[in-house]
Amino acid sequence: MNTLDSTLAMPADSALSSDVEVYRSVSRSAITSLVLGVLGLGSFSLAFLVILPIAGLVFAIVAFSNFRRYPDELLGRQFAVAGAALCGFLCLAAPAYHYYIYMTEVPDGYSRADFAVLMSPKGRPDVPTDAAMELNGEPIFIKGYIHPTSMDTLRSKRFVLVPDLGTCCFGGQPPITHMIEVNIVGDQYATKNYRKQRLAGTFRVNPGKKPVAGLDGVYYQLRADLIK
Repeated sequence: MNTLDSTLAMPADSALSSDVEVYRSVSRSAITSLVLGVLGLGSFSLAFLVILPIAGLVFAIVAFSNFRRYPDELLGRQFAVAGAALCGFLCLAAPAYHYYIYMTEVPDGYSRADFAVLMSPKGRPDVPTDAAMELNGEPIFIKGYIHPTSMDTLRSKRFVLVPDLGTCCFGGQPPITHMIEVNIVGDQYATKNYRKQRLAGTFRVNPGKKPVAGLDGVYYQLRADLIK
């Protein structure tokens, strides 16, 4: 029997002979497929988690193959069916969902920008890039995370945006071109959390470092009209 399947067994309803009992084991591949499908629901929040339902489909295929080879010895076909159905759905639906969000998330009048073009290359001086200078004064849409030390309260109109969860969660001093000081105008506020923030506003590049409490300073600023 395939090593992916469980060796835990239960007696069958009947024996092959008076001297030999037949034991039926629960397919470990089938259970794994269903578990990966359930965990894969997180792929609607984090796109990279779509790897879980892809793996789940592989385990479901293994389980079905084993059911054909050992029809009298394996249990759990219903788990393989449920796992295959859920994983197949997620493999299609999660990428489609993220594609839709990507194509519709930029508000009218703003252009998409990315931290990758703002950050100075490794080994180079940590100063504004040429791409950042070209965006100076432009309305942009950008995504990032709230640096934990940049908000003293749970809700604020001012904070520092950083590009990744590592910097966001562990704090510390990021490179200067990895930070944008955000000032929200209007009625909206930012809440202190570790979720990705989506902002639209006017981007500015300071000629020199602007002091920021708790950090070394920033070159980049965003006057945000919208946060979501």
